[in-house]
Amino acid sequence: MTLFLHNTLTRSKQPFEPLEPGKVGVYVCGPTVYNPPHIGNARPAVVFDVLVRFLRTRYAVTYVRNITDVDDKINAAAAELGESIATVAERHVANYHADMQALGVLPPDVEPYATHHIDEMITMIGQLIDKGFAYAAEGHVLFRVSSYDDYGKLSRRDRRQLLDGARVEVAPYKEDAGDFVLWKPSDDEQPGWDSPWGRGRPGWHIECSAMAAKHLGVTIDIHGGGNDLIFPHHENEIAQSTCAHDGDVFARYWLHNGFVNVDHTKMSKSLGNVVLVRELLEQAPGEVVRLALLNAHYRQPLDWSADVLAEAKRKLDRLYNALRKVQGWEADWTAAPLDREFVAALEDDINTPRALAAMFALAKEINRLTKDSSDSEEALALARSLRAGGAILGLLDGDPSAWAVSDEAADIDAAAIDALLAQRTAAREAKDFATADRIRDELSALGVVIEDSPDGPQWRLAGD
Repeated sequence: MTLFLHNTLTRSKQPFEPLEPGKVGVYVCGPTVYNPPHIGNARPAVVFDVLVRFLRTRYAVTYVRNITDVDDKINAAAAELGESIATVAERHVANYHADMQALGVLPPDVEPYATHHIDEMITMIGQLIDKGFAYAAEGHVLFRVSSYDDYGKLSRRDRRQLLDGARVEVAPYKEDAGDFVLWKPSDDEQPGWDSPWGRGRPGWHIECSAMAAKHLGVTIDIHGGGNDLIFPHHENEIAQSTCAHDGDVFARYWLHNGFVNVDHTKMSKSLGNVVLVRELLEQAPGEVVRLALLNAHYRQPLDWSADVLAEAKRKLDRLYNALRKVQGWEADWTAAPLDREFVAALEDDINTPRALAAMFALAKEINRLTKDSSDSEEALALARSLRAGGAILGLLDGDPSAWAVSDEAADIDAAAIDALLAQRTAAREAKDFATADRIRDELSALGVVIEDSPDGPQWRLAGD
């Protein structure tokens, strides 16, 4: 069947076809290493890890995710801490690697560092100057936005509006307010490299263009990142890469993940609501955090609250508990066919909530088949399929017998739930709301979701 991906450039789902049959190149913007990773940094790492895992079931994939280790934010952090820029960058690279590993994120095939590709950046900047798309001024080199007619196409922003929005404190060396920096001068305290335009350092946007071309070629299949990168970063990447390479398409599919909000509020340092990955790992295993990140479709906003980890833990408990009931699934699970509903979900623009629902349906069927016997061949096949699906989502990598199951909802007797629900209904009718709330909380703790309907309250297990 066909994989469909939502392309930000066209604002539509499109069937995915690689440029070269059987091979796929993926580039994802990695971290700027000036602070510890937060949950917003983790989301694209996890999302695109799932994409790449799924692509690998069909194609030979080269996955590139960069490290931005030269940036003014790193310079500012080093000055504030009284440390060298290299020390700050190295520490946070290590933090990022450790946190992503804890979340089950596999390393990319190539992890280029910006500082290791300065020569490629200087070469690309020189090409842009020679072709009339860039100009040098006062130690800077700037991209001439007026020279690229399609500027603003990715972000759907009118060029006149872009320029109007840039007219605050316009640098005097710019020909036009919208022109962006490719190279800028460095003082003695800042990192710098010799170039035809003097000692300096690259602008942020040229870094990814040069690294993508170096490791994936002129045209790449998929470029990913967060919604916040659409403009100006990815818009500028397209402009400079297309112009440097004589009009060749830079990226054929653009994928962007939604923001992470905290209690319905945008996460920001100024609000003091930044949630660090390392803080979450003190509260729950990395696999729980990962499942929580996959609970919403990658293109939608994800709201983080105090209940998110508890719900994710209950869901993982149910999956591990189903595997625990089946003996022998470990032997051949890597060769097991994936569940059809699971595959259909991921083919639909990597719909992880739907894929998780397919996994819970497998777990539910395993529980039914093993209720009276642990020797069911059908349950064995389903357990292997469940584990194979887990490998695509980066879940169920642990030992089910060692997983600390706290949720008893998978085993609770349906009659017992019905009895509790009847007691809650009776309490509400008697206006004994304290008792009704207590029973509701008891059921919620067991992973039971209560839904009101015209026929009275109904229940289901979370994730069903």
